[in-house]
Amino acid sequence: MMDKEQMQNYIAKRVAKELHDGDIVNLGIGLPTRVANFLSTDIYITLQSENGFTGLGPTPADDQIDETIVNAGGQPVTILPGGCFFDSATSFGIIRGGHVDVSVLGALQVDQQGNIANYMIPGKMVPGMGGAMDLVTGAKKVIVAMEHTSKGNAKILKQCSLPLTAVNAVDLIITEMGVIKVTDFGLSLIEVNPQYCVEEVIAATAADLYIDLS
Repeated sequence: MMDKEQMQNYIAKRVAKELHDGDIVNLGIGLPTRVANFLSTDIYITLQSENGFTGLGPTPADDQIDETIVNAGGQPVTILPGGCFFDSATSFGIIRGGHVDVSVLGALQVDQQGNIANYMIPGKMVPGMGGAMDLVTGAKKVIVAMEHTSKGNAKILKQCSLPLTAVNAVDLIITEMGVIKVTDFGLSLIEVNPQYCVEEVIAATAADLYIDLS
């Protein structure tokens, strides 16, 4: 069984396979930032960060950290040759203008209507939703990259109970257990991690799942 580190790397590696040559991609804070470590060298992806730059590279080694270069979550990052810095107005102009091909972000809950809740748990101190609301409505494709459950509780539900970030916005859900596509007819399980079986995925999901592993 995978530990937390292995789960998150598995998810990030699987997300990287969804990206295509030429895509402009925004990686949300936390787990999604790991996707940058698994990009294929055969394709060219431009990673954009809403705090104002393109050309995000892999996570720096401890002795290569520049504290003035951080992503939207304040984590140290690298900038690849050709990267560009700009102000927040330009950054959100890129996002709201529909120029981001794929947005990858984590979630507290996702439901079978493609609704996403990812910014607050009532009663807990949180930093706010940041640019998530813009990213899930402005990007052409939205991928949720998250662990399948939290402390044993399902995160993929028939209906989100937490405050929503966006409605009908999610296209694909990738967890350590598999890949689930959001369709007009509900959630379709299209891929299962070989370490699990379909019955385990169904048991860990509190939403209706159509099985389409063809």
